[in-house]
Amino acid sequence: MSSLPFKTRAIAALQARTATPVSEVVDFAEHRKKRQELVMGRAGKLLMGRPDRRVTVEEIDVTLNGRTLRALVYRPTGVGGVRPVVVNFHGGGWVQGSPEQSGWVSGKIAAQTGATVIAPSYRLAPEHPWPAAVEDSWETLGWIVEHAERLNIDPDRLAIMGDSAGANLAAVAALRARDALAAGSRARNVPRIRLQVLVYPSVDMYQKFSSELRMPNEPVLTSEAMDTFARVYMGDAYGDTSWLASPLRAESHADLPPALIVTAGRDPLLDNGIIYRETLRKSGVNVEYREYPRAVHGFLSLPGAVPAAHEAATDIADVIAAHIVIPR
Repeated sequence: MSSLPFKTRAIAALQARTATPVSEVVDFAEHRKKRQELVMGRAGKLLMGRPDRRVTVEEIDVTLNGRTLRALVYRPTGVGGVRPVVVNFHGGGWVQGSPEQSGWVSGKIAAQTGATVIAPSYRLAPEHPWPAAVEDSWETLGWIVEHAERLNIDPDRLAIMGDSAGANLAAVAALRARDALAAGSRARNVPRIRLQVLVYPSVDMYQKFSSELRMPNEPVLTSEAMDTFARVYMGDAYGDTSWLASPLRAESHADLPPALIVTAGRDPLLDNGIIYRETLRKSGVNVEYREYPRAVHGFLSLPGAVPAAHEAATDIADVIAAHIVIPR
């Protein structure tokens, strides 16, 4: 097993001493508030980075069937015309997290590719259990396509991205888009996805793969936390085997858009990414794969603690550029 960089080990030790395990959280709203204060504070910005200076950041409202969610839009400066777009769903176990926590990588991708990156929010459990986040992420994609002109983006050059729980939502959205198009949907807002970027994805809500059994107590994410996230997210539906919760369980993975799957070597979720990679490849989907051995779960949101985040951001940007930016 790869050793962790000194900075990563130091942050992990601090987390172990000070952070409340998610299994012990009673008031999730208060827990989220404190977490967001950390993200937005000075220490959080040192740990999680700041948006690239080569981008502008705008907060917008996404209105979906009577409810309003917010999203952050990262636009590269000095780049004109209608831009390709990346929709990036944040992680947090479906119970916590915000668009701000992925601000560093969203900004890097916008700056390095010239694409506009939109980072939406979605409703969180336990107040809004599954499938609320699934519906929000799907409907948000439709809203973005429908408002492409206002956003100055090209919906025909669309990539979706997510990390951890956000990667789960992105994978589900890719399956839904494929099915809608295959059914001959004439809806103008059905997303035509050119690339799915799944960063340390969670693809099955219940199975414990080898990496989780081998690494149950890694920094940032533990097996106990994974169980808690799944139970809180699914709520009364816990045990439901729908692919809308577990994209690995879809009847078919054929005809999905190309994928980039990113994993961390010291992550209980490692095998989720590897198994989904093999599942997609066996179904004829073009998959690129990057594994960072000395990285932990969530590392793409921790550039101040995990050096591999910088390499990974560039790798992701290069693959995105090849699929939606560089003319073919």
